[in-house]
Amino acid sequence: MKITKAIFPAAGFGTRFLPATKAIPKEMLPLVDKPLIQYAVEEAKDSGLEEMIIVTGMGKTAIEDHFDTSVELELLLKKRNKKEILRMIEKVSDLVHFSYTRQKEPLGLGHAILITKNLIRDDPFAVFLGDDIIDSKVPVMKQMIRVFRKYPASILAVQKVPRKDARLYGVIKGKRVAPGLYRVEDLVEKPKKNPPSNLAIIGRYILSPGIFAALEGTRPGKGGELQLTDGLRTLLKTEPVYAYEFKGERFDAGDKLGFIKANVAFALKRPDLRVELRKFLKGLVA
Repeated sequence: MKITKAIFPAAGFGTRFLPATKAIPKEMLPLVDKPLIQYAVEEAKDSGLEEMIIVTGMGKTAIEDHFDTSVELELLLKKRNKKEILRMIEKVSDLVHFSYTRQKEPLGLGHAILITKNLIRDDPFAVFLGDDIIDSKVPVMKQMIRVFRKYPASILAVQKVPRKDARLYGVIKGKRVAPGLYRVEDLVEKPKKNPPSNLAIIGRYILSPGIFAALEGTRPGKGGELQLTDGLRTLLKTEPVYAYEFKGERFDAGDKLGFIKANVAFALKRPDLRVELRKFLKGLVA
């Protein structure tokens, strides 16, 4: 079973970044000089995925425009001999094949995945949450696909977190079957107390097509939202699910502080920015 399709849920309102996200999709906020969602799409492409399905919502047309061809802009850059910038713009529109589907109401991550059923059909697929920016030598999804070849089932990316922070995440209970790999026995979404482990689910998934029947058989929770974690608990009754402890540094770019940290960390990796940025940062703490 080859994984070729990736889903990018992008229909949320981005309320944590208001007022900036009143007119700009959260996914289009710049991390240095690229929008957040582009990092996830590039990770998918570098992992060998070919078809990108973006779940959009109201006011998200900027995402489609970003990955589309801009004839007027390209002509202007050619006219002004801006060759390097032109190559960057052309690279974005030539990344991969994109499809878009609309989530009319923000009814949860599970619902966003469920409405892609007719586009996915009977294939295993990947899911990327663009808020989770992960800096790694080997793309995280590529790491997960390697695991999938040996364990062809749904796989969740997980990371150890302090137990006091487990309440902020979906958390797994699992049995270790290999270094960094666990067979999931249960999942809890944002446990208020007594989390089953310190292994938090991070925004990368490989899901079997069985998740669609599982989501259809799962009752919506608070606010009428259908949560993926609840759907995975249903899936556990009929299929194995694994959790993989990925290698890489993760930034929560859906949080203001995490977003700032990601910008600083990625800017420090840039030869054209790091020297002056280091000077600036040293001046702040002097």
